[in-house]
Amino acid sequence: MNEVQIDAFVAVTMGFIVYFLGAFLTRKVAFLRNYNIPEPVSGGLAVALGTWLYFVVTGSQIIFDLAVRDYLLVVFFATIGLNARIADLFKGGRLLIILLGLTVGFMLLQNVVGLVGTVLFDLPTPVAVLLGSAALIGGHGTAIAWGPKIQEATGFAAAAEIGIASATLGLVFAALIGGPIAKFLIDRNKLRAEEDADPIVGLEFKDEGTPDGTVDQISLMRSMLTIHIAILLGAMANIFIAEAGLDLPLFVPCLLVGIIMSNTIPYIFPRLIWPARSRSLAVVSDYSLSVFLAMSLMSMNLGSLAELGAPLMTVLALQVLMTVTFIMFVVFRVLGGNYQAAVLSAGFAGFSLGATPTAIANMSSVTKRYGAAPLAFIVLPLVSAFFVDLANAFIIKFFVGL
Repeated sequence: MNEVQIDAFVAVTMGFIVYFLGAFLTRKVAFLRNYNIPEPVSGGLAVALGTWLYFVVTGSQIIFDLAVRDYLLVVFFATIGLNARIADLFKGGRLLIILLGLTVGFMLLQNVVGLVGTVLFDLPTPVAVLLGSAALIGGHGTAIAWGPKIQEATGFAAAAEIGIASATLGLVFAALIGGPIAKFLIDRNKLRAEEDADPIVGLEFKDEGTPDGTVDQISLMRSMLTIHIAILLGAMANIFIAEAGLDLPLFVPCLLVGIIMSNTIPYIFPRLIWPARSRSLAVVSDYSLSVFLAMSLMSMNLGSLAELGAPLMTVLALQVLMTVTFIMFVVFRVLGGNYQAAVLSAGFAGFSLGATPTAIANMSSVTKRYGAAPLAFIVLPLVSAFFVDLANAFIIKFFVGL
């Protein structure tokens, strides 16, 4: 197979273009606008389809250098941490525990559906996790880690490809179903956001004022400096965490360091201008998430999905059906049946089939339209980006050992 390599600078430039393409499509296509499909999703899927058609016509695969994308992911999670308040975390402690319990139960169901798939298509039993929590709630990283191990243990040559393809297809569905689920729940139950709630990610569509001050080069530079300090300290902390035997993605310690910084430094230095929950930090947060997601979706290899055909599509269809049912009848109700629960439902769809950034993008798209739900943006990343990886490791080992 011939490859066309796109370097990092061109790739991130295309990320900007993809975002604006998605914004254009969202303005022009009523479905995308009415059902809260994030702009990077609309544009990213359109470009991914284009690169797949290019491969079909020319036989050349377009490969993007995603180094800048990975940096933007860390920046985004640092902003989430910097916006967190300990008071909110205490307030959301019960909500966090409930969401974590729901997520663990859901991971078990996800692997049960994967087991059904292995029976239907006569696949080795350990492959179930590659059609379940390893690839879906675990994402590409977990699928890539477990695919070769399962391939070696079972002799099933397509194990790695199935894991990656499942993660890719799951990401697509995660980005598409979160907004419509939230819209249905909000409209059906006539839910409203709290009037005094401030947005954490991005700015509301209707907000044209500057309640936190004008965004200028000084406020943006102050925000970026604070973010980079959080990343620097998070990277240092991650070294010690790794030496202790715990393997975490870099964005997790950066998230935690951001929380610590925003809940100590402003009290130690009360005269210091701190960027937490400012418009400048919201702009950086929205920017980094939007470009990250645009780059992630535009770089998907849709051709790998077509190659695996009926087994993959059938099992993923079952996973999506199970996910929507679980969210509508369990997640939304158990989390309180209120506006915040509806926003978290959109987020749950995002990370249960895709990844944490997809969940945040889903929730951000909903809150821009209907109003802020700040606690949702604090609780969900802690569950999806930290606790889930730990729980998933044990669950995967259990199902692989069946």
